[in-house]
Amino acid sequence: MSDIEEHRKKIEEITLEMIKLLKTRTNIAKQIGDAKASLGMTVTDEEREDALRNQVTKLCKEIDLDQSTALKFLNFLFNESVKVQSDNKQTHLSVFLKAKALEEEGKKIIHLEVGEPDFQPPKEVKTALEEVYDKGYGKYGSPKGITELRKALASRENCSEENIMVCPGARFAVYLAITTLLNPGDEIIVIEPAWPAYKDCALNAGIKVRTIKTTLETSWKPSVEQINNAINENTKMIILNYPNNPAGNILPEELQDNIIQVAREHDLYVLSDEIYSEYRLGAGGRPHRPDDTGGFEYPCKSILEYNYQKSIITKSFSKSHAMTGFRIGYVIANPVIINKMSKLQALSLTNVSEPIQYVALQALKADTSENSQIISSRLETLCAFAEDIGLEFLEPNGAMYLFAKTKYKNFDATRFSEKLLEHGVAIAPGEGFGDYKEFFRITAIDETKLKEGMTILDTVLKESYE
Repeated sequence: MSDIEEHRKKIEEITLEMIKLLKTRTNIAKQIGDAKASLGMTVTDEEREDALRNQVTKLCKEIDLDQSTALKFLNFLFNESVKVQSDNKQTHLSVFLKAKALEEEGKKIIHLEVGEPDFQPPKEVKTALEEVYDKGYGKYGSPKGITELRKALASRENCSEENIMVCPGARFAVYLAITTLLNPGDEIIVIEPAWPAYKDCALNAGIKVRTIKTTLETSWKPSVEQINNAINENTKMIILNYPNNPAGNILPEELQDNIIQVAREHDLYVLSDEIYSEYRLGAGGRPHRPDDTGGFEYPCKSILEYNYQKSIITKSFSKSHAMTGFRIGYVIANPVIINKMSKLQALSLTNVSEPIQYVALQALKADTSENSQIISSRLETLCAFAEDIGLEFLEPNGAMYLFAKTKYKNFDATRFSEKLLEHGVAIAPGEGFGDYKEFFRITAIDETKLKEGMTILDTVLKESYE
């Protein structure tokens, strides 16, 4: 018994010492983060992380320690560093909140930063809202969603009802997939530029994010080599988002085929966020920069078509049906994955609001092709404005955004977005989507407001840099 107590005391001493060292490490990480911010550097340094990861692997062999356990602990430390260094990062959401605060003070703001259709949902939605009380929808229900809606979605997606789960928005579906399918210390691959929520959900769950940076010069396309180089024994998932937020690009089919093949070979989950699947353009992809090289066209192939059993596809009514505030989306996956996700959804919120599910069911009867045409027309207008004022960008194949940079050297989009907000226009700085401080995202909104906003943007740009 005395031996056990002695060992327990040693464990306690070591644990407390580890906590003290964690505090010291966190303080240093914050200092590094402050220094990076002042120099305009990105938070994550993959090269340095890989170098330390190699040192840890080598040390594990020398001291005969399980490598997997050590690397998961290392990923925890990496995530803590990212958290303390990301406190002041400006995203589309932080700009939106500042803009809303200014509006409450009476200032007029043109919102080019938020991804929200500014047209009304279909008329079927209004009718359904009136019917829902008499129809008796308003009780506890299945965490997977009401049967009628799941069957309707399954018919739409050409799959079984058992492959469908209704969620309160695609964002929650992303959160559920990451949280239920992965464990702390596991790794996911995110291709940037990317919607910030992928990283944020992973960090919240203790998952390490390995980023793959793409560039305007390569038309925002990752290479298979980049993906292979990012995979290690802890890698469990790759996240895809096409049409992409913020760049609006779509992968060439051959490249997408190759990525799915890599996932199969390494037994990775593929989480495909296809919320913009109905906002895709027939043409597009033309570079607008000094080395303009002509156009090209890609189809938009759903990951569902690969019949890969470890794929998870998330969709939503937010963009296609302009129902952002209704918080209704869904996930398509094999029944084993659906069951895992539904357990956490039941624990978190019991079930998605039955009245809203009924409204979504009726919304499926609407013809929303006009919404896609509206967005397509607005994107053409936005591209024309952007080209006229000399922005550099890749003409989007889909989604509802333009991801652009200026011709000016040492341009900082975060500082520019703060200055522009003072003049009544909100844009989303590129640092929220990865290591893109020189870029910013503009949303295709009502053409009258869009013209006014782009005129102000051009004026402030010239006043600041010419």
